[in-house]
Amino acid sequence: MFKTLRADIQAVFQRDPAARSYLEVLLCYPGLHALILHRIAHWLHQRNLRLIARLISHCNRFLTGVEIHPAAKIGKGVFIDHGMGVVIGETAEVGDNVTIYQGATLGGTGKEKGKRHPTISDGVVVSAGAKVLGGFTVGENAKIGAGAVVLKEVPPFSTVVGVPGRVVVSNGKRVGIDLDHDKLPDPTEKMMKCLLTTIANLENKVDKLEEELQRLKENGTEESEFAKEVVSSEDI
Repeated sequence: MFKTLRADIQAVFQRDPAARSYLEVLLCYPGLHALILHRIAHWLHQRNLRLIARLISHCNRFLTGVEIHPAAKIGKGVFIDHGMGVVIGETAEVGDNVTIYQGATLGGTGKEKGKRHPTISDGVVVSAGAKVLGGFTVGENAKIGAGAVVLKEVPPFSTVVGVPGRVVVSNGKRVGIDLDHDKLPDPTEKMMKCLLTTIANLENKVDKLEEELQRLKENGTEESEFAKEVVSSEDI
């Protein structure tokens, strides 16, 4: 227990530049408090003292804003940054040296029994507001982007973003999309360009039709093939 606590405290110093002293970390980091209370609750849960374990978990949620089911398995060196709104489900498994930011959820997708929460491998980063839902595995050293909704297995050493989540980086190489924010496509701009192009084409056709009708009026001739095609298309 004390070795695990030491690893959790070291994780804070390694990943949060705002940490200044051991006393500050012990007193002022709710993510660390949540882990300590969870480890106590988990120990009791393993010994079938489940009601007491759930009560400690409930107090943990009230004090820290972090909700962790007592049955969830959490490794050492885990860092829950800020903590507020983090939810970790009953059958979730979190490996060593994992970083979880505020608002992240390791949850299920329904009321099925058995393994229904994700397994988070060593070294994974789950960013703010990310939702990892289901009984699959997130590979080691993967990164889940802020606000992503992940519903299927994530390969090791990859980055997942979006709703639903998709892999955009795998083993250090970009996949499918450029992550530079100034180069991301703008769907609204693309749609407006298509609309403007369509309107311009329609205006050209109307101009040609008006010119043809005007010529027919001046010459008093029969309708040309062009006019007949336009009229027949309008009837359709």
